[in-house]
Amino acid sequence: MGLSVVVITKNEEQNIVRCLDSVKWAEEIILIDSNSTDRTLEIARSYGAKVCSQPWRGYGYAKREGVNQAMGTWILSIDADEEVSPELAAEIKGILSKTTPYAGFYIPRKTNFLGRWIRHSGWYPDLVLRLFLKAKGNFNNVIVHEKVLLEGKTGHLMGELRHYSYPSLEHYLDKFNRYTTLGAEEAHRNGKRPSWFDIVVRPPVSFFKHYISRQGFRDGIEGFIISVMSAIAVLVKYAKLRDITKKEILSKGDQP
Repeated sequence: MGLSVVVITKNEEQNIVRCLDSVKWAEEIILIDSNSTDRTLEIARSYGAKVCSQPWRGYGYAKREGVNQAMGTWILSIDADEEVSPELAAEIKGILSKTTPYAGFYIPRKTNFLGRWIRHSGWYPDLVLRLFLKAKGNFNNVIVHEKVLLEGKTGHLMGELRHYSYPSLEHYLDKFNRYTTLGAEEAHRNGKRPSWFDIVVRPPVSFFKHYISRQGFRDGIEGFIISVMSAIAVLVKYAKLRDITKKEILSKGDQP
């Protein structure tokens, strides 16, 4: 079998049709679902997807499970709020039709933020390793900010992966809260302890990086919002880490 597409979902009926339409040409679609209560599974099955439901254990674990269940020689991992552009689909089909010295390929991802395609702000090109040989790679098991561990050389594709992650500010803030919590928990598991530097210095540095160094000002008001919220996300993540650390100290009966 040539290509297996792996998608992880939870209540994605608003996105899943666009996503699956863009990869319906693949030989196999694997859906790893975390107890969806909407029409996600019904829609996925109408596309012939192989559905596996399991408790949520993190992004890395879910994607790794999808790769393990896939039968294809090549794996394409995409999220439910992403779409393979026609140009990218053509490139992938070309790779499947011939031999290549590469074990995996980085794909440029373009994100739509509040209705605007972002071209700067450190968000583009957001190169993601999503196409790879199953025999040569798989995802690590981290809860958030998962990545593919690959053996072999990597190439770069030109076609874009379109990311419809933030249709509204409310949607963004929901993800903001979830990701800062997961980031703090992951940092705690890795033994990170917050310092004044993390809370006082890192946030303004983040704003400068996104808005000035990476030219977020060229993305209009959306670029400014991205830069400000990215700085606040750094602050909130480390504030949450500080809170976790303090609770741990108190639970052991020590002084904070």
